[in-house]
Amino acid sequence: MTVTGRLYLQTPLRRFILEIADGPFGSSLTSSHYSDDGARVIRLGNIGSAHFKDSDAAFIPMDYFRRLRRHEVKPGDLLIAGLGDENHAVGRACVAPKDLGPSIVKADCFRVRLDQSRLLHRYAAWALSSSFVSGQVLTLTRGSTRARINLEVARDIQLPVPPLEEQHRIADFLDAETARIDRLCELRKHQLALLNEASFRRIYDAVRGAHVEGNRKDSGLEWLGAVPADWRIGSVSYYFEVELGKMLNQERSQGQHMRPYLRVANVQWDWIDVSDLAMMDFPPEEQARYRLKPGDLLVNEGGSWPGRAAIWNGEIPEMYYQKALHRIRARGAELPRWLYYCLVAAERLRVFQVQGNTSTMTHLTREQLRPQRFPFPEPDVQGDLVAQLDRAASRDSEVRRLLDSQLALLTERRQALITAAVTGEFDVTTASGRNVTDGVTA
Repeated sequence: MTVTGRLYLQTPLRRFILEIADGPFGSSLTSSHYSDDGARVIRLGNIGSAHFKDSDAAFIPMDYFRRLRRHEVKPGDLLIAGLGDENHAVGRACVAPKDLGPSIVKADCFRVRLDQSRLLHRYAAWALSSSFVSGQVLTLTRGSTRARINLEVARDIQLPVPPLEEQHRIADFLDAETARIDRLCELRKHQLALLNEASFRRIYDAVRGAHVEGNRKDSGLEWLGAVPADWRIGSVSYYFEVELGKMLNQERSQGQHMRPYLRVANVQWDWIDVSDLAMMDFPPEEQARYRLKPGDLLVNEGGSWPGRAAIWNGEIPEMYYQKALHRIRARGAELPRWLYYCLVAAERLRVFQVQGNTSTMTHLTREQLRPQRFPFPEPDVQGDLVAQLDRAASRDSEVRRLLDSQLALLTERRQALITAAVTGEFDVTTASGRNVTDGVTA
């Protein structure tokens, strides 16, 4: 053992391992083997930071489970994630729950059984999920896009290991204190969900004219229902011109016609991120066609969220757009902002029903977008409704920012609490842990 400079000593995990196994790789276990019931398959998504995530359950038939018995997981086993990303640390761990039933681990998941007379599974899960250990594990990983470790690397992970009695105290303390923080996090997430639902309902009611008394008519839009009798119903292409960007010359380090342009990643819901702009050679004959004007509505054709839209405000004098973005420009007095709110309602209700041409990418084509029919009241009514929705959106944004900030603070303090406890930075027998939520009220 070596002294780390902290209160507890650092020891390789291998010194405590009785058994360790990973999941079956390759064709030994694929989605074709899954069934509606049987033995549980524990996947990466089930391994949280010191807690088992019971959602997203997958199963294999019991007869096939018996053939994969060497990968078996029993209640109380230590589970370690061998693959991570920016949101899920590689090496995080949890304990298999008591009511798990017959189970195996999948590839990139490790099942470990320790000598618990020296190192508790409960404590090891907390230590492996701490920032102190996860930072160490990250330096041992391989993989260019996602951090990965193998069994040999897992064996060499160094943990701060206090005496067994102290391990019990730390695990009990963290179970209780993180549960308090987690309850606050769930409350904030619930409040965010309620806020988002109220925001959508406000937009939906405005677009279908729920506030207008009097005669209604069939809008022809099943997703919208009846609208006021004096509201016009027309397609997007009737009131707006719709242009889809296309691939031009590839990016080059030099070129006299190099111009900044927007991509799918730049267009978020109701705002355009100009912090990461690409440059492309737009020849003079193409510049007028693909140059944006303030008030142009941009809609994502592809990416992870087709239909996501935002209005260009002209903050950069000369800006262009490229493939995978629809540019929509009003033909007359219609307000792009009104159409934006119509698109929000349509996207939320899956009106477009875009079909993917691959398993990971979907597309909203011009042929799908242009015929979409929306209600259009008179321009002054559009203006009044847009002003009301914008004011409400501004208020909602401030509340959302506050809730997001509190969630981030709770998550940060939760992680700091775990690290301080497992490294011995404070004595859990005297620390209440209650200050971890100061400044974050229920």
